[in-house]
Amino acid sequence: MGRGAVLAFMLCLLGVTVYGEDPYIYYTWKVTYGTISPLGTPQQGILINGQFPGPEINSTSNNNVVVNVFNNLDEPLLFTWHGVQQRKNSWQDGTAGVQCPILPGTNYTYKFQVKDQIGSYFYYPTTGLQRAVGGFGGLRIFSRLLIPVPYADPEDEYWVLIGDWYGKSHKTLKMELDSGRSIGRPAGVIINGKNAKGDGSDEPLYTMKPGKTYKYRICNTGLKDTLNFRFQGHGMKLVETEGSHVVQNVYDSLDVHVGQCYTVLVTADKEPRDYYMIASTRMTKYNLLGKGIIRYTNGKGPASPVLPPAPVGWAWSLNQFRSFRWNLTASAARPNPQGSYHYGQINITRTIKFVNSVSNVNGKLRYAINGVSHVDPETPVKLAEYYGVADKVFKYNIISDEPPTDLKAITIAPNVMQTTFRTFIEIIFENPEKVLQSYNLGGYSFFAVAGEPGTWTPEKRKGYNLLDAISRHTIQVFPKSWAAIMLTFDNAGMWQLRSEHAEHRYLGQQLYLSVESEEKSTRDEYNLPETQLVCGIVKDMPRPPPKYV
Repeated sequence: MGRGAVLAFMLCLLGVTVYGEDPYIYYTWKVTYGTISPLGTPQQGILINGQFPGPEINSTSNNNVVVNVFNNLDEPLLFTWHGVQQRKNSWQDGTAGVQCPILPGTNYTYKFQVKDQIGSYFYYPTTGLQRAVGGFGGLRIFSRLLIPVPYADPEDEYWVLIGDWYGKSHKTLKMELDSGRSIGRPAGVIINGKNAKGDGSDEPLYTMKPGKTYKYRICNTGLKDTLNFRFQGHGMKLVETEGSHVVQNVYDSLDVHVGQCYTVLVTADKEPRDYYMIASTRMTKYNLLGKGIIRYTNGKGPASPVLPPAPVGWAWSLNQFRSFRWNLTASAARPNPQGSYHYGQINITRTIKFVNSVSNVNGKLRYAINGVSHVDPETPVKLAEYYGVADKVFKYNIISDEPPTDLKAITIAPNVMQTTFRTFIEIIFENPEKVLQSYNLGGYSFFAVAGEPGTWTPEKRKGYNLLDAISRHTIQVFPKSWAAIMLTFDNAGMWQLRSEHAEHRYLGQQLYLSVESEEKSTRDEYNLPETQLVCGIVKDMPRPPPKYV
């Protein structure tokens, strides 16, 4: 027994509680350009340690994750950890509102804890349109060993990163948006960075042993389109969605909206040969499709060219959304059942209605929330707030809790809304447009309690699921429909609410929620890290004393 263990044992005998820091895991990333060919034609992509998609982050609940990022690109870089709540630590969220960019030729070390979370997530670069050419990868959080999961251990588990693909450089796409035009339709769909040709030359993405069950972590990392994902000849048992164990139903296919992740179990119980996994666009005027091969280890014969069809219409997708239910008896990331949190019995203290819109401003395309199209100031809004110079960078609350009457009159400005710490808030998303919307809220998971066609009224609360709605971080809003979420704002910081559609987000369909604790305590929020990059008007200012004690 080592000296440290002996000391800990002696302290325990004396009745002294010993606190150990949670384990650390370390990664070093070298981010470069490189040649990739997702759709068969060579193009420049963004690689991490020479890989596309990027390397997996493999963690366990409560691990401290340290990622040292070396930016070898010719432009600034940031990474966000999509779905990781960054408890008390919005400094590490990797968006332009909280962090100065990592400049070319420099490095920055992210340090964050995957506190009280489990599930399937992904990371990606948030600067400009960089996600359009790579830099994304899977981030998984296992349950701690002492906390059971509601299914048997699979034989193995695999990532399935699906997304639409434009085949253009991110700089070209950015120029198109900056000129006031849309980036239009994508060129194809990829699965794990490629698309099977189907001519017999394709190597399998993964193999399965007959009779064994495998876990697949499926995330839509694309820019625009909902994708329907399905296995040829195999059902998928849904077990987890964005950190929540769910009631385990079997689905022939799943609509995966941009930014969303699902974890499924697939059993190799069919004739031993090759099978396709398929991802195809949904609710679009075009039909694009990506394929990947799954091979039985004792398989003989190619995959059938007859592919299972995708569903038609968005009503099917809405009904599937309604079928998802929280598993109330399964353990959460902490040693208590998910259903021990009775969100439906909490009084709502505030209702915010967000309505998206699109219009031309000075001849250029802009997207907005409640009439304001967000732009990032040179000084990140969180830094300005911490340094006490927010009034020189942006104005709080230029939008209200209700949308304006004229949604076509768009104001371009930083969009920062204040919320009160630890209040329980209802947020309504209304989508008057003909295209589906997908929203992510950083720093939180929320209860997706309802979604219906039409416009929202208070009477719609009668139809809310107040018992077992899934707790998740990304919600879709169907065309000419609304969706309702509920959450407690118990994570102090500056958090981005963003459209997951790259064009919409880049052209303003985002905002920041400032959640400050009146206690000014490090129990609620961490101070500015010593290593945090500074820029804008605070670059040459004296570093302020700790704000929280």
